[in-house]
Amino acid sequence: MTIQFSTKIFPQADLGSQKSLKSSLKSLLAQSTDCLILAYSKVDLDGFGGSKAAKAKSGFLAELDQLLGGSVNHANVVGDLDSKQASICVLRTEKTWATNGVKAKRVLLVGLGDLQLASERTLILYSKIARAALKVLSGNAIKNAIWFVPSFSLTHQGSFITDEVRLTIQYAGDQAYRFGVRQPAMKFKVKDSPDTFKHLVFAGNDACSKELKEAVAQGIAMVEGMNLAKDLGNLPPNICTPTYLGKAAQGLSKKVSLKVEVLGLKQIEALGMGSFLSVTKGSDTPPQFIVMRHQGGKAGEAPIVLVGKGITFDTGGISLKPGEAMDEMKYDMCGAASVMGTMYAAALMKLKKNVIGVVPTCENMPSGSATRPGDIVKSMSGQTIEVLNTDAEGRLILCDALTYVERFKPKVVIDVATLTGACIIALGHVHSGLFSDDEGLVNALTKAGKASLDTVWRLPLDAAYHEQLKSNFADVANIGGRPAGSVTAACFLSRFTEKYHWAHLDIAGTAWKSGAAKGSTGRPVPLLLNYLIEQS
Repeated sequence: MTIQFSTKIFPQADLGSQKSLKSSLKSLLAQSTDCLILAYSKVDLDGFGGSKAAKAKSGFLAELDQLLGGSVNHANVVGDLDSKQASICVLRTEKTWATNGVKAKRVLLVGLGDLQLASERTLILYSKIARAALKVLSGNAIKNAIWFVPSFSLTHQGSFITDEVRLTIQYAGDQAYRFGVRQPAMKFKVKDSPDTFKHLVFAGNDACSKELKEAVAQGIAMVEGMNLAKDLGNLPPNICTPTYLGKAAQGLSKKVSLKVEVLGLKQIEALGMGSFLSVTKGSDTPPQFIVMRHQGGKAGEAPIVLVGKGITFDTGGISLKPGEAMDEMKYDMCGAASVMGTMYAAALMKLKKNVIGVVPTCENMPSGSATRPGDIVKSMSGQTIEVLNTDAEGRLILCDALTYVERFKPKVVIDVATLTGACIIALGHVHSGLFSDDEGLVNALTKAGKASLDTVWRLPLDAAYHEQLKSNFADVANIGGRPAGSVTAACFLSRFTEKYHWAHLDIAGTAWKSGAAKGSTGRPVPLLLNYLIEQS
């Protein structure tokens, strides 16, 4: 199911101004909608329940109460109004409302808490508030709603409004996502009933109209990109093969202005990608090397390159994984899925930047022809690699891709991979691991993560860790043992990135969820898009 998002501007609407308060509320309440969503702070509630002087100073709820025939006061008396953050109060249509020109069937009041404290004004607080409001809209009789953005804004900064709106759309998209809507249904009997909620209108005023319209357009594109990443990640590995990913990328070029090239086995061999090919040797399914180009910047402008690991199923190869939860190894292509989702979203929002997405994709299977522990392979860079563990295969396909992208003379290269279980041990399922020696790039990605709440945590790349990758028989070993496993994996990749600015994102703990809520999260599409938006 897909939610439609749009904007509506009420030029002079301002609930914080006594002069325009009544007319602003009348304009909003006169809209034909299943639900009008407004936010109030502790100050608003204290003023409403306090003295006449206090009410005169903070009259938002008092004015609303008059227009709604005393419904706000009744809710306050019975204890439905609360000053706590993310508290919810739903006021439903009464006959007395119509006499004041009210057409909204419901008014949803959402508590912002005590905004007197500067420390409270954060996106983390806003995310809690937004989720609480969106939960009311889902699985209800509500089909459409108006969200009055200025009443929610925790600061008066336009950039913060932009972040809030994008985050709201991101969460609404998450809430509405159902696997199989854009793909052939996998269940004979579908138990998940479709959500009835279909349209969310973000209303604003002249003060925020520009930021609002831009944020909604960006948020819509972000949700489309996340949905693509989730769909690809959630598909079973017998369907989502390397060939399928190649065709999916080519399909995107028919929807948006992406130029897509898919290289097959012979072309990959001709490029000398011996490391990449060593991973695919045990599989009957041919590898693919996908290149997607978004030319939104100036001609000749150095591109930002995104590289996504695309192991469509990872058995571990000869170094076979334990059978428990091996089905989740279909998610080992979530780096590829997130890059494809980001490229699709960048094209949808017509991002004014040159961006290239590169996806090396194959299966890692055991067979008589599979690479063995102890084999030595030659990478595209010319460096030889001793394969000590065939389950450390992601770095083997990525290193050749990282060499390949040198030809683009990139401004920045960011690789994205479900690379190591060690990163899950280090960071859990909260932050993605970030590795880079480029301070500017680290700061930019950290900022983008905070703006989207798709956060990263920097881990070291010290030269001392390279000692663990020494080999007696080749230039480098593909593993460095159990200690600092995610760090040595990143150190391995860094050996192939010396000709450009580079960062590595290990998303092993954030790309999907296990258990009852099992499924792809769509991360780090929001992080990557926020980064690209800031760069443009």
